[in-house]
Amino acid sequence: MNDALKQLLEILSLKKIDECLYMGDSQTTDWGRVYGGQVLAQGLAAAQLQTSPDRDVHSFHSYFLRPGNPDLPIIYEVECTLEAGTISNRRIVAKQGGKPSCVMAASFQLRMDGLNHRKPMPTVPEPEDTPLELISISEEIKLAPADWSPKFIAHQAIEFRNASDYDFLSPKTTEPVKRLWMRPRGTLPEDRNVHQYLLAYASDFFFLNVATQPHGLSFITENMRMATIDHSMWYHRDFDFNDWLLYDMESPSASNGRGFVTGRVYDRAGRLVASSTQEGIMRISNKK
Repeated sequence: MNDALKQLLEILSLKKIDECLYMGDSQTTDWGRVYGGQVLAQGLAAAQLQTSPDRDVHSFHSYFLRPGNPDLPIIYEVECTLEAGTISNRRIVAKQGGKPSCVMAASFQLRMDGLNHRKPMPTVPEPEDTPLELISISEEIKLAPADWSPKFIAHQAIEFRNASDYDFLSPKTTEPVKRLWMRPRGTLPEDRNVHQYLLAYASDFFFLNVATQPHGLSFITENMRMATIDHSMWYHRDFDFNDWLLYDMESPSASNGRGFVTGRVYDRAGRLVASSTQEGIMRISNKK
């Protein structure tokens, strides 16, 4: 396990302040805001700490209200909104300076058998036969704009391999589809909750950018303004994030200054283990 992954796991280990109240530190970033995937993972962790361990998360829904300050800790307030026979629901509010920066709702369920079907996994090269995502390579990062640097640990803690043809640094007009293999750069503990938190964390990286592809742009294009508005995820089946997962992303629409993306996550056996959606601001700024 490399230092970046160790740091990430430490960030996801929250400090309990009081009943239903937790505090989490933030990663250092170069764009002056907290990475959204971190808030998703920490909020999910806070909710799980207030839920019976025999109930697994099956979905969460979140809205980002304000940009977070990476130099300050985040306070997570958890409200137990439902405790039913098989379902537990939790409301989570992430706060800094007394103001909410993100609100989430997470639902947990007892494990049970039931009807089973899934959408097949697309045919893609195996992860060993695909290149590293370009911005994960230090030499390529040097070619990126000055405000993008390897200080951000997401691409250091998690290995992304490109299973589709797309280059962030030299974007061309392409179909709004992107496929990535991903796995942590080290062995995760045998705690299914940690694997779920890490998948929530990784699901935000690259996601909204898929909506820029039909326009020959990317999130590092000069004057491009992008920010997540909402992000949701559904967990369908158990998975082991120590092995490769395929993130199959597409953008069915962009309009009114917003991009919309959907995603499906498969394990190497072709099982659909999770689905996600996101909408975000996607605008070209006129500022010089």
